[in-house]
Amino acid sequence: HTVNHFKSGLGLILLMSVLPLTSLQAESVNRASADITASELEQRIVIEVDNNNSKAIALLTELVNINSGTMNFKGVKAVGELLMTEFNQLEFNSRWEEGSAFNRAGHLVAEHRGNGSGPKFLLIGHLDTVFEADSPFQKFALLDNQIARGPGIGDMKGGNVIILEALRALKAVGALKAMDITVVMTGDEELSGRPLALSKKALIDAAKYADIALGFENGDGNPATANVSRRGSIGWKLTVTGKPAHSSQIFREDIGAGAIYEAARILTQFYAELRQEDLLTFNPGNILGGTKVTFDDQTKTGTAFGKDNIIAETALVTGDIRAISEVQLNRVKTKMQAIVAASYPHTSGVIEFSEGYPAMAPTVGNKRLLEIYSGVSQDLGFGEVTAVNPLRAGAADVSFTADYVDMAIDALGLGSNKGHTAEETGDLATLPTQTKRAAILLLRLQNSH
Repeated sequence: HTVNHFKSGLGLILLMSVLPLTSLQAESVNRASADITASELEQRIVIEVDNNNSKAIALLTELVNINSGTMNFKGVKAVGELLMTEFNQLEFNSRWEEGSAFNRAGHLVAEHRGNGSGPKFLLIGHLDTVFEADSPFQKFALLDNQIARGPGIGDMKGGNVIILEALRALKAVGALKAMDITVVMTGDEELSGRPLALSKKALIDAAKYADIALGFENGDGNPATANVSRRGSIGWKLTVTGKPAHSSQIFREDIGAGAIYEAARILTQFYAELRQEDLLTFNPGNILGGTKVTFDDQTKTGTAFGKDNIIAETALVTGDIRAISEVQLNRVKTKMQAIVAASYPHTSGVIEFSEGYPAMAPTVGNKRLLEIYSGVSQDLGFGEVTAVNPLRAGAADVSFTADYVDMAIDALGLGSNKGHTAEETGDLATLPTQTKRAAILLLRLQNSH
């Protein structure tokens, strides 16, 4: 990055100080009112989005009707190829990043290099859904003039269409030409490939190049909100061993309490000592105990054998941790390890932590970006956009970019409801409104540089 690049502190200060509320020099009396006139270029964007909305719905329907469950590699790639065709028509250079190295279908990457006059944007989507090829939930269906049901309509094929249609509108009015934009649509957001260093490389590389990241997930499904922060998510596995003996001898000084009591002690102390941590959750999702335990990490299934008159020799617990920052996560991991180490007599435990999604902290830059986005929304007459409580948002791909960009927000996607269920619906009325917001946000950020 050069000295005068947008990543410099000066560039960020300029953005925060000179960005106009509207693209038009409005009279002060108009600024005091709720009716702020948009610029002619922004009006043309609005018209373009409206004129193309029926085609956008048709594309969304086609995408939803292609099964792209994460492990349906052929389907994920088919969705990617359809979108690559659309990006190529917008004069992006698009490619497919093969995912065999991390046991997934791969990712779509589309690049448009501008004239260097503005910030470098990263737009984030994902191609996969939670509904695999054997799911009974497979097709798009209109429930009324506004609401449609379909697998992945909100999470997040609607968001992918919003990205594409915002860029299409910008191109139609001649504004796209100057913009430097990278689009990454991953094929494994719902079930990440491993190792993450490979499965998220395309996303992280794009973030290192970019200045501003915009995620088009559906967030909490409400277009009146967006994410300036997301909690990270990692897994943990607790393995406890005790001394087996006849149950009549439990608690004897030379035998102890057994593995199940020790696992119960550890979980109780987790609850007592960690639950006061702000924005932290830690959930035990599986527990097995007895004389013999088996567990499959891939399928999250297992077996336990034991008898009521035998002290348990083994216990196993798996779960996750969701934290708002790496600082909080490291503090919690240290505390959990200390609790595990303070074992009952003749028991021992080991806790292991797996790799996962990093946290997206609520930075000043992220909050400023949300203010700008909310200003766009209000100028368009769509109302204020406020930040989602991180407790209401799961992990997402945008989190992998947070440490590399100056500003990031997420949840710019389709209004939706009941995601990850066979009742997932999308509000088609939000398709054009979200597209207008995104296109004009990009335009204002470009012009403010």
